[in-house]
Amino acid sequence: MLLNRFSRRTALSAAALLMGAVALTGCAGENATADSGDQTLSIDFATYNPLSLVLKEKGWLDAAAKEQGVDVEWIQSAGSNKANEALRAGAIDVGSTAGSAALLNRSNGAPIKTVALYSQPEWAALVVDKDSKIESVEDLAGKTVAATKGTDPYFFLLQALDTAGLSEDDIKLQNLQHADGRTALVNGSVDAWSGLDPIMAAAEEDGAQLVYRNLDFNTYGALNAREDFIEQSPELAQLVVDAYEKARGWAAENPGETAEILADVAGLEPEVAKTVIEERSNLDVPAVPDAKFTGVLSNIGPTLVASGDVSKQESVDEALATLVDDQFALKADATKISGE
Repeated sequence: MLLNRFSRRTALSAAALLMGAVALTGCAGENATADSGDQTLSIDFATYNPLSLVLKEKGWLDAAAKEQGVDVEWIQSAGSNKANEALRAGAIDVGSTAGSAALLNRSNGAPIKTVALYSQPEWAALVVDKDSKIESVEDLAGKTVAATKGTDPYFFLLQALDTAGLSEDDIKLQNLQHADGRTALVNGSVDAWSGLDPIMAAAEEDGAQLVYRNLDFNTYGALNAREDFIEQSPELAQLVVDAYEKARGWAAENPGETAEILADVAGLEPEVAKTVIEERSNLDVPAVPDAKFTGVLSNIGPTLVASGDVSKQESVDEALATLVDDQFALKADATKISGE
């Protein structure tokens, strides 16, 4: 029954997902009560979040939740922007995004909190085709560039442009979902793409070049929960964070198997997945969203305002001051989740 529900759910378009927001939000309130007869924990999984893939594959969270009479519903996120949409719509209780996207969502009024970190990746870079004559950020002036607005690659692009004295006004931005950005680069519809792993690593295998990289412009992977879910179901929020802590430890000890799981879900060649996991994904990071996390986000704040994605800096400042809820990460305990 759970598999059938999942299949139907993942077949929905983003529009249908949002149209169902009211009904789903109502269900979320029921999820919080311990005496509810039919509880469901809705959580996302994403190829840009390898720990979510490990958890889904291993079934640890499903088993632990079942002991509390809760079913787990896994919904795939194609990007931080889609995870944010689902969180706002009440379609998921917990979603994974880049830190920058979490800050953007809260800055624009979404009642979400970052409850844990799942990675410290270098997952974004500027990508050009193998035959491109573009060799630097400066060369992007007047060019068409694909990026997914509201995600780390988009904010990476804006920061990269700034290093060259350029802005979004100096390029022709094509707002495309990550996979579509790669396709546009291949068919020549765009001159460059601000890419995201693992799609970016696969593009490299086909000859694409990373023309600009900067680890400092990549924000952390953030695990976010809706405030009403935290208030109504703190025990489930803790269960999720505990499960992520188990997945973190397992992935750190088993990078090869983690890469295999990623390759299988994302349809990647094993070597591509290995590059993503072993070279560009630091999964062995503390779960607690600490001052390093908020420091990185404070740097991206002015970019959110300059791009027009947030109306004023005061909104960013308030969001940054209230984004983190570390109560669950501080108590994270992998030993509470059984399974090998």
